Amino acid sequence: MSVTSAAVDVVLDYDEAIARFDPVMGLEVHVELHTATKMFCGCPTAFGAEPNSQVCPVCLGLPGALPVVNEKAVESAMRIGLALNCEIAEWCRFARKNYFYPDMPKNFQTSQYDEPIAFNGWLDVEVDSGTDGAGGTEVFRVEIERAHMEEDTGKSLHVGGATGRIHGADYSLVDYNRAGIPLIEIVTKPIVGAGERAPEVARAYVSALRDLMRALDVSDVKMEQGSMRCDANVSLRPRSGADPRGEAQLAVPLGTRTETKNVNSLRSVERAVRYEISRQAAILASGGSILQETRHWHEDTGITTSGRVKSDADDYRYFPEPDLVPVAPSRETVGALGETLPEPPGQRRKRLQAEWGYSDLEMRDVVNAGAVGLIEETVAAGASAAAARKWWLGEPSRRANAVGQDIATYAAGLGFTPAHVAELDRLVTSGRLNDSMARQVLDGVLAGEGTPTQVADARGLELVQDDDALEAAVDQVIAANPDIVAKIRDGKVQAAGALIGQVMKELKGQADAGKARELILARLT
Repeated sequence: MSVTSAAVDVVLDYDEAIARFDPVMGLEVHVELHTATKMFCGCPTAFGAEPNSQVCPVCLGLPGALPVVNEKAVESAMRIGLALNCEIAEWCRFARKNYFYPDMPKNFQTSQYDEPIAFNGWLDVEVDSGTDGAGGTEVFRVEIERAHMEEDTGKSLHVGGATGRIHGADYSLVDYNRAGIPLIEIVTKPIVGAGERAPEVARAYVSALRDLMRALDVSDVKMEQGSMRCDANVSLRPRSGADPRGEAQLAVPLGTRTETKNVNSLRSVERAVRYEISRQAAILASGGSILQETRHWHEDTGITTSGRVKSDADDYRYFPEPDLVPVAPSRETVGALGETLPEPPGQRRKRLQAEWGYSDLEMRDVVNAGAVGLIEETVAAGASAAAARKWWLGEPSRRANAVGQDIATYAAGLGFTPAHVAELDRLVTSGRLNDSMARQVLDGVLAGEGTPTQVADARGLELVQDDDALEAAVDQVIAANPDIVAKIRDGKVQAAGALIGQVMKELKGQADAGKARELILARLT
């Protein structure tokens, strides 16, 4: 057995782990709704407010305070359930989940237990079908156990120490602004049969959920701000043959699971699942057993560490919430909400791909960059689909990756918009800028120097429109390079590139390279 040492645990090589064990996942995704007020009170939900400035007796759990259900949150929950192909309960109620939690002043969370608002659904997700670069995809169906309503907790800040966690901290501060914000928890059934693709399937599923929540306009799903978080449950069982979806394999009992809590990026979801598979495989291969526990994900080191022994449902002493009436939506209400559902993101991507004329590989790159919406808006603003993809997936995408943000978040932070890209494209297609100049203008816009036109004006960037000046530069370069001229006259037309480069240099990069080529060949061939 070949094992390598990590910072905390011994892990088995991933390929060997998959050869010996079959991974099974369960993903619990928490989505904060962007309602104007909290789930059970009228406090605002704006992100980034002064600590403890958006609280009241209800969300602070003061004696005698009574909750009232947020109607908009219930409607959003039902729309989410419908979009996930779930059944919507005709009657459901809230429950109290009891546990000590410093971020939850009531010492219980108002949630749903055995009577969720939505249940028994599914979501199809696409994963790359191979590593050959062809761009094909495979559809993997993830079955949904339930989607239920609950409230979020507050937020602890541990001061002192090197990790930002409670261990080693000098003291802790608590901000209750987030306590009581509406949450929808979406829980999958055990995800089996993914085999070696399990980490990719996990990432694809969370990505598909994020796209769906955006399309429904129920959440901003900003994972970096915690408005969408994933708890990744992973277990391993011995392999029974080569086919992870075969009947023999599916009959093998599930192993003991661990739950990696609050993973807050798509990349981290994939990495955390992959690490847990390798870590658990090393333990099982050496004859050990897996402890059912929660674990913390460390983005900097790429490992998980032990949190606490994982509780079962009975440990939370669920019982019906006595202060809230049951929720009993009429079938007419459910049907009306179903009419408000948007085009499913997967169907929308296929439609846009056909309209834009992208190959599968080109569309995959756009989707992976999170640029579908940006390109759609850019095309609507007048740019060609090819130009929109070229500019968004160039420097803006590179810079977003460098700071660990998705391109939409990065662009919004700079005030860089689809209208800017469309304007940049117009400057190129109108003949004012060449590609090199456009890249300089783009750098200026990203640096906050203004719109593309303002940057081009300020930097004096414009193609030479004076044909006499261009012809003079061409004649000068031809006269200075008899060796290259001889090659072109001998039929080696590709040698013209060297002369074009010198013309561009002579005119300080402001020549039309295509027109310069035409003039050179007209004189020499």
